[in-house]
Amino acid sequence: MSVKANWNYPTSIRFGAGRIAELPDVLKVAGIAMPLLVTDPGVRKLPMLATVLANLENAGRSAAVFSEVQANPVDANVEAGVAAYRAGGHDGVIAFGGGSALDVGKVVAFMVGQTRPMWDFEDIGDWWMRADAAGIAPVVAVPTTAGTGSEVGRAGVITHAASHTKKVIFHPKMMPVITICDPELTVGLPPYHTAGTGMDALAHCIEAYCAPGYHPMAEGIAVEGMRLVKENLARVVADGADIEARGHMMSAAAMGATAFQKGLGGIHALSHPVGALYNTHHGMTNAVFMPYVLAFNDKAISDRMARLSMWLGLETHGTTGVIDWILRLREEVGVPHTLAGLKVDGARIDEIAAAAEVDPTAGANPVKFDRAAARQVFMAALGGKL
Repeated sequence: MSVKANWNYPTSIRFGAGRIAELPDVLKVAGIAMPLLVTDPGVRKLPMLATVLANLENAGRSAAVFSEVQANPVDANVEAGVAAYRAGGHDGVIAFGGGSALDVGKVVAFMVGQTRPMWDFEDIGDWWMRADAAGIAPVVAVPTTAGTGSEVGRAGVITHAASHTKKVIFHPKMMPVITICDPELTVGLPPYHTAGTGMDALAHCIEAYCAPGYHPMAEGIAVEGMRLVKENLARVVADGADIEARGHMMSAAAMGATAFQKGLGGIHALSHPVGALYNTHHGMTNAVFMPYVLAFNDKAISDRMARLSMWLGLETHGTTGVIDWILRLREEVGVPHTLAGLKVDGARIDEIAAAAEVDPTAGANPVKFDRAAARQVFMAALGGKL
C-alpha cells in the first residue's frame, strides 16, 4: 500500500461516575501543585464546583478560580486568564466546564510560556512550530458537558474580537495530560444545552466519517460515536438524571474529537462565522446546518452513507436515510429546522460565506466548499429547503 498518514490518539482518560474524587491524585500525577482552575461564570456558581474546590483544599492542592470565559470565548478572555495565571504563580491548569472553558483553559496554559501573539499560532501549516514548547503548562481537563470533546483535543477555538472570526489555536502539547470524564458532572445540564452539545458530538463524528483521506481507525470510532448518539441523546434530553445515557454521551463526545483529526467540513466552516457574528450556541448551530451540508455533499458521500445507514440500522439506506434520521432526532430533542430558530437572518451572508471559505475546517469537506458553496448551503438552511 502506498498510502502514508499520521494518526494520533487521546490522552489518559479516567472515565466513570464519581471519579472527580480522584482530582487531587490526578494533579499529583500531572505534576501540578498550584493549579489555576479555569471555568465559566455559570459553573462557578454551582455547588459541585464548591465541593471540588473543598476537596482540593483538604488534599493540600488548593486551586484559584478564573471564570472570565464567555460562551464563544474571545482573545480578551485568554489574555485575562494568562494574567491571572502569572499573578498567582501557578504551575498548571484545571480546565473545568464546557467546551468554551476547556478551550480557554488549554490556550491559557499554552500562552503562559509564549512571547509571540496568540494569533501567530493559528492552525495554519506549521505555525505551531513557532511556539516555545518548553513553556507550555500542563493541563488536567474535566468536562461538564458531552459535546465538544475538547478534553481530548490539541487545540482551542477562540474568537478574534476585532474581526469577529473564530480561529483555531493548535499545538500538540496542548493535549491535556489527564482527563476525568465523570458523567455525574453533566446531570444538571439543562435539556437545551444537553441537546446542543450532543448534536455537536454527532457533527464531529459525521464530518470526520465523511472527510476524505485514509484513516480507518478514525472512521470506526466515528461510526461507534454516532451509534451512541443515536441510542442515547434523545433519552438523556428526556431524562437528565439517566446516568448511563449521560456516560454514553460523554464517550461519544470524546470519540468525535478523536475522530475529527481526520477532518471536519462545511458544517463547522459555516458554524464558526455564524457563532462569531450572532453568538449562537455552537452545537445547535452545527445541528441546524447538518442535514443541509449532507445534502450538498451527497454526490461525494453516497457510498459512505449507504454503509453508515446499514451500520446504524436505519430503515432507509443512503444519504436520504441518514438525513431522515437526523431530521427526526433534531425534532425530538428540540433543534430548530432553520436558522430563524437561532435568530440568524441573511443580512450578513456575504461575510459568512467569505469566512466559511477560509475556515480551516472547510478544506476537509468532501465537495469543494468555496464561497459559492457556503452561500448555497446557508440559503438552504435559511429557507429550510433540502
